[in-house]
Amino acid sequence: MRILGMISGTSHDGIDCAVVEFTEQNGAVTGTLRYETSVPYRPELRKRLSAALPPTPTTLSEICQLDTLIGQAFADAAEAATTAVGGVDAVSSHGQTVYHWVDGDRARGTLQIGQPAWIAERIQAPVVSDARIRDITAGGHGAPLVSFLDDLLLRGHAGTAAALNLGGISNMTVITGDHVTAYDIGPANALIDAVIVAHHLTPHGYDDGARIAQSGRVDDALLTQLLSDPYYARPTPKSTGKEHFHLGYVQEQLAVLGHPVDTVDLVATLTELTVRTIIAQVVQQGVSFLVVSGGGCRNPLMLQGLRQGLPGVEVVLSDELGVPTESKEAILFALIGWCTLHGVPAIVPSATGARVARILGTITPGAGPLIMPTPVTAITSLTLTASQ
Repeated sequence: MRILGMISGTSHDGIDCAVVEFTEQNGAVTGTLRYETSVPYRPELRKRLSAALPPTPTTLSEICQLDTLIGQAFADAAEAATTAVGGVDAVSSHGQTVYHWVDGDRARGTLQIGQPAWIAERIQAPVVSDARIRDITAGGHGAPLVSFLDDLLLRGHAGTAAALNLGGISNMTVITGDHVTAYDIGPANALIDAVIVAHHLTPHGYDDGARIAQSGRVDDALLTQLLSDPYYARPTPKSTGKEHFHLGYVQEQLAVLGHPVDTVDLVATLTELTVRTIIAQVVQQGVSFLVVSGGGCRNPLMLQGLRQGLPGVEVVLSDELGVPTESKEAILFALIGWCTLHGVPAIVPSATGARVARILGTITPGAGPLIMPTPVTAITSLTLTASQ
């Protein structure tokens, strides 16, 4: 079965797509990556989306319009991807998170927009969507969903292995033997990107090649203040997002600090915040093998900081496991789509905090009757390869 996985992450800069062809035999699944791409949002759409995200007030009218516009953007990207591979059997879309409701140590709700019916109408194939909320209803955080893929890829690795994703928010899956835990660590690129966009430092909205951070100096007083945020001390599993870590948060921290910080020094300090918070968690968890993926892999200062701060840890990119660093979450959603259609719960309860693993998502039919494949009891192993 050929599935197109699609997601726009917490950096809300565009849509990542991956077409994966899955075969299964007695629970052993092989996925062949047929196509991958990233489609940036149109500047005007990204601007409207950014203006509607917390803590900025918005309206139901704006959310409705964005739901349609983002759904149509996903449909455009899906059409291009399916044309490139000659068609798909189904699509699995994460959409765009606009709010993740966390109350204390519990997730209460989550909202992803990008109406899947636009994709189904364009592609004429079933679309799996709304993956996160089912886990939340079962007591989980609805995140990090990537822990399901991480467990399959790292299962059986000697010692304590972990997979780190550097998106807008950094999250980590830790695997020791049969035990899996996962959680959001804190901001990876979210605060850096927010400052860069607010000050118009680059046309693309991120610190390409860490050029800005490398030209600045870390403000130790600000860094100490940022590291004192109570979120970092909360027990796992836990989740966070731009509801907490946003531009207003940075501005509030600067107001409390009591002395001005140059913009390039601010970017350098926020980059160091990402590195320090991750190092603390990797050390605390006793990780010996760390697999890194996500947009933050484009930031050499981040990777250098992790390698220098973790001398006893083998740090590699996810490419070495057959997962391109910037397509991992799209591949994950292709896998979630396959699992949902085959009746497999794509959740590790110990990672999300759920009471029990549930089958994720809702399904929007394509052009004809919805015909489900033969159910599969469980996935016992996963092998990913690139198309030759």
